[in-house]
Amino acid sequence: MALIDHIRLFSAGDAAALLLLFGGWWVVGRAIERIGADRPSVTVLMMRERRDWMRQMLTRQPRIFDATILGGLRQSTSFYASTTVIAIGGVLALIGNAETLSGVATEFGEMAPPVVYRIKLALVALLLTEGFLKFVWANRLFGYCAVVMAAVPNDPGHPEAVARAGRAAELNIRAAWNFNRGLRALYVALAAVAWLAGWVALMLAAAAVLWTIWAREFRSLPRAILIGGHRPEGGAEPGAGAGPATVDAAPDRDRGARGADGDGTG
Repeated sequence: MALIDHIRLFSAGDAAALLLLFGGWWVVGRAIERIGADRPSVTVLMMRERRDWMRQMLTRQPRIFDATILGGLRQSTSFYASTTVIAIGGVLALIGNAETLSGVATEFGEMAPPVVYRIKLALVALLLTEGFLKFVWANRLFGYCAVVMAAVPNDPGHPEAVARAGRAAELNIRAAWNFNRGLRALYVALAAVAWLAGWVALMLAAAAVLWTIWAREFRSLPRAILIGGHRPEGGAEPGAGAGPATVDAAPDRDRGARGADGDGTG
């Protein structure tokens, strides 16, 4: 079957649903990673925290605490990478058994040849592969960060100490950006699975997933905490009774911080 024949198997509704999914993914991703926006995302706000982490590391002795945190971050990327590989294998197995899937769909009123389901599953596999590649690269970047952190002199007054800590912070930020891009690819892959039930299901799933990604970056409780706008239960100011709160300057200090992590929900 020629390529044009494969395309004719899909409707205008399928094209519109795919446009919503991929167009929304691109737009939301750009909004999340926009540095200097009036309403920064959790991803951008976390840049300040990562740079502050490396500044604090300069004077922390020993630096076991920092190594433990970085090890946990690397374990997270490894977990998601290995999980994504398993998911890719499962999807490829379904592609090789599309006839059975087509038979099941027929029982629910969906009439389509097996090649249609193979194409839909291939899209899911591609999205999972995109996520896998981002997780692997994030893992390597966290590894580079660990090496640079180890190269930071123990003496904070050393002429190279601040510069090396700064390089470690930037590597950490880039690793976090790629980790979050991998997470977004997984979200989009989950939405693409709904295409098996038709283009209407894909549209609904795409809208739900894009809203979830956007809300976690721009309307979540962790974001309010990061900008200093969250009040604990009882209405007390953060740090009340123990001197002025240091988080109150966060919005101006990092509207910001100019150049990544964050998948927090309230």
